[in-house]
Amino acid sequence: MANRFLIVGAGFSGCVLAQQLVSALDCTIEIWDERNHLGGNCHTQRDEDTNIMTHQYGPHIFNTDKKYIWDYVNSFVEFRPYVHRVKAKSGNTIFSMPVNLHTINQFFNKNFTPNEARAFLETKADKTIKDPQNFEEQALSFIGRELYEAFFYGYTKKQWGCEPKELPASFLKRIPVRFNYDDNYHTNIFTGIPVDGYTAVMEKMIDNPAIQIILNKKFTPNSDSIGFDHVFYTGPIDAFFNYQFGRLGYRTVTFEKSIAVGDFQGSSQMNYCEEKIPFTRITEHKHFTPWENHEKTICFTEFSKETGTDDLPYYPKRLAADKELLVQYRMLAEAQNGVTFLGRLATYRYMDMHHVIDEAMDMAKQFSNSISKKTKLPIFPNIEFY
Repeated sequence: MANRFLIVGAGFSGCVLAQQLVSALDCTIEIWDERNHLGGNCHTQRDEDTNIMTHQYGPHIFNTDKKYIWDYVNSFVEFRPYVHRVKAKSGNTIFSMPVNLHTINQFFNKNFTPNEARAFLETKADKTIKDPQNFEEQALSFIGRELYEAFFYGYTKKQWGCEPKELPASFLKRIPVRFNYDDNYHTNIFTGIPVDGYTAVMEKMIDNPAIQIILNKKFTPNSDSIGFDHVFYTGPIDAFFNYQFGRLGYRTVTFEKSIAVGDFQGSSQMNYCEEKIPFTRITEHKHFTPWENHEKTICFTEFSKETGTDDLPYYPKRLAADKELLVQYRMLAEAQNGVTFLGRLATYRYMDMHHVIDEAMDMAKQFSNSISKKTKLPIFPNIEFY
C-alpha cells in the first residue's frame, strides 16, 4: 500500500522534496500552503500593466557551484545566464557593489593597482581589533571606518533594525571585497534566471498525478497530521509549537510598487546606503530578463522592518536570544513522531535557493533510505544548527 505524505509549504523545499519522493517511493503526496499561490517567497508572476516578470517577494537570482543542481532546475524550465550587477548610492555618488577596485579608486579618488589597493586598505584597517566579535568590528578590522560608514553602517542598520555591533561578525563574510574590477555580485559559476519564472519551475516539479497541491490551506499540528504516514514541515519552527517559548526574531520586507515609461534607474538593483533614507534598495525588474523588451518599467522600493504577528518572515536574525530559543524548539521537535523539519524557516537558517534545493534532495534520499532499511526517520537535515 502506498505511503501517504503531507508536505506543509509549497516553496522550493516542499516542491523539490515532493518531486524526489514520488520518484523514489511508492507514495502519494499532498502539499498544503496557506497562501493563494505556489512558490513561497520565490513566487513570480507577470505584471498585468507592464507584462514584466516580477519577483513578488524581492529579487531572486539563482546561483550555484554545483552542476547537478544547475542541471536539475534546468530540467524543468530553461535558466538563461544572468549577471547581477548591484549599484549603491552613497552621498551624491553611485558606486559598484560589492566593493571592488573600481569602488575603492572612485571613493578615494585614486588610481590603484590591485596590490596598491590592498596595501592602502591595510593602512585603513583598525589593527587594534585582533579578534572581531561583531559585524562592526569585523568591518573596521578589514576595510576601515570610511568604507564601512559609507556602504555598510546605514544599510545594515536599516536592514536588520539594530546597531551593526549587535550582529555576529559572520554576517560580513557574505559581503566580499575585491581587488579587481569584477562587479558580478555572485561568484558561483552557474548563475541565471528562469525564462518562465520560478513559479513555473515549481509547477513543473509537482506535475505528477501522485502529487496534489492545496492552496489557501493552513496547517494545524497534531489534528491535521491524522491520516498521513508522515508530515514534512517547512514553516517556522516556532509557529509549529504555537510560539510556546516566544517568537524567534526575523526581519520582514514591505514594498512600494511604481510604474514608469522607459528605464527608471538603469540597473536591476540600487542600494541606498545612508541611514537617513528610509528604504534599503530599489529593484527594477525588467533588468532581470534582459532578453525581453518592454516599453514600461516596474520598480519595487523595499523597506525592512521587524516581523509582526501578521507579517511574512524573511531573514532570521539569529541573535543570542534567538539561538537560545532555537535550542528549546529543536528539543521539542526532536521529541516528535512522524514529523520532519526542513527549509530555512523550519531550521531557522539563512539559505539561498540552491542550498534549499540541495537540502531537499538530500532529505528525500535520507528518508527513502530510512524507509527501505526500516531505520529511524530523519527529523532534521542538519545536525549542526548554529
